[in-house]
Amino acid sequence: MKAVALFSGGKDSFLSAMMAVEQGYEIIYGVTVVPEEYSMMFHYPNSKISEYAASLLGFSIKYINEKDYRSYLGEICRNGIDAIITGAIASDYQKTRIERACYDTDTIIYSPLWRKNQEYIIDQLILRDIRAMIVSVSAEGLGEGDLGATIDRDYFQHLKYINGKYGINIAGEGGEYETFVYGLGNMEIHGLKKEKIWKNSGGYMILST
Repeated sequence: MKAVALFSGGKDSFLSAMMAVEQGYEIIYGVTVVPEEYSMMFHYPNSKISEYAASLLGFSIKYINEKDYRSYLGEICRNGIDAIITGAIASDYQKTRIERACYDTDTIIYSPLWRKNQEYIIDQLILRDIRAMIVSVSAEGLGEGDLGATIDRDYFQHLKYINGKYGINIAGEGGEYETFVYGLGNMEIHGLKKEKIWKNSGGYMILST
C-alpha cells in the first residue's frame, strides 16, 4: 500500500514510519509541517532538517507550512495515496484533526503508537537502535543539561526517575521534551552543529549541518 508519512524527524514519527514499513506500507515520501514556534500540534525545533532523519529510512521529504497542512493532506488523500502514517500517541486533538483532513476518503490513517504504553515506546527505540537526541525541554525535572542527551538505557532510567518524582510523561507526550533522530543502526547523520537556546525554565537546541 502506498503511504505518506507525517514526519517531524522526532522519535515518534520515525518509529511509526519504521513500523509501517515493517507492516508492508510503501512510504512514497514524508511530509514535514513547518510550524510556528510552540505549535500545539507539530514539532518546532529542527523541523527544517527532517530530511536528514528521513534519509536514514530511505525516503525524501516535502515541507509545508502549518497553515496549509489540512488542505494539503486533503488533496493527497483524494489523489491515490492509500494511507497516512502518523506518530500520534495519546493526543486526540492531533489525531482527530488529521482524520478530519481526510474525511470522506478511503485513506487509512495508520498510527501504530496510538494508546501504546509509553515505556514500551522508549523500549522500542532502544531495541531498534534508533538514536534520538533531546532537542527541547519544558518540564520540571528537565534542565539545560538534558539538551543533547541521547535516549539510551541510562537516560531511560533518568526519565523513569523524573516521572516518579514529577509525574511527567515518559515519552514526552505532554510536551515535556522533544527529540530528533540522528542515527539508526550503523547509520548516522554526521557533522551536526548544535546551538542551545534557553529561556527561563525551558529551552531548545537548534541543529544545523
